[in-house]
Amino acid sequence: MSNPQGSQTHHSNYVGRFAPSPSGPLHFGSLVAALGSYFQTKSQQGQWLVRIEDLDPPREMPGAAKMILETLDAHGLVWDQTVVYQSQRHALYQEQIETWLRSERAYYCQCTRKQIKQGGGFYLGTCRNKALTDGAQCSVRLKVDDPIAFFDDEKHGRIEIPAQLAQEDFIIKRRDGLFAYNLAVVLDDIDQGVTQVVRGADLIEPTGRQINLYRYLEQPEVSYIHLPLALDQHGNKLSKQNHAPAVDNKRPKHTIMQAMRFLGFTLPDDFESASVEQMLHWGVKNWHLDLLPNSLSRHSAF
Repeated sequence: MSNPQGSQTHHSNYVGRFAPSPSGPLHFGSLVAALGSYFQTKSQQGQWLVRIEDLDPPREMPGAAKMILETLDAHGLVWDQTVVYQSQRHALYQEQIETWLRSERAYYCQCTRKQIKQGGGFYLGTCRNKALTDGAQCSVRLKVDDPIAFFDDEKHGRIEIPAQLAQEDFIIKRRDGLFAYNLAVVLDDIDQGVTQVVRGADLIEPTGRQINLYRYLEQPEVSYIHLPLALDQHGNKLSKQNHAPAVDNKRPKHTIMQAMRFLGFTLPDDFESASVEQMLHWGVKNWHLDLLPNSLSRHSAF
């Protein structure tokens, strides 16, 4: 495969991942993200990992993690290492939080969402210098002294981050005791050796915070590719919250073809006669970032 401008040179230490939350079965938008991540990883002869991001039990659906893995398997998306579950990694997250609390890189915050909303919607550092010592009914926030104003996406180039968002001291542990997504995802990506993150454009917003975490941890930053979001006929993001239908595991070839077209592939006329494995092999061989639409969202056929 050629190496178009914007894609990485082939190297065997590439590690990519797909990291769904088990709030429901996979829908079309999730499968697009999985395929984009898989094609990018395998086109670099890399390792493709699957991690279940089960950080938020109240939002999880019983059995969803198993259903997600079954759907990936039905669509020929075979992961290369043991599946990691964030619910089994709380000790790692807590250890880092305690390290930052001791060094005063992080602090306890007693502000509620309602108070922040009443103050304009952005956290203004109210508790930064209060030196609260009792973490009960408090979140933990990371001090942001060097805001990330932009980052470079491998497909879309420079993406600006709104100043108020970039400057916020952000939460790494919630008031209810649950660990924040940004902290967990960065610690796990570092621990698993992930080198590039390919994900949906709905996750652009937290990218600056995640880059901040890499820098405070003095770890090499990953690079990012954001895929277009799949929209329904009303222009809403396909999501579990919007009741997007689950992928049909009995029609994997149909869904793979739809997802590949969504990602920008022009498929051969006889493609439907190929097996799932042949479809994925062809996709890896013909994948490059120039295929991807320039838009960060597009309507889905579903």
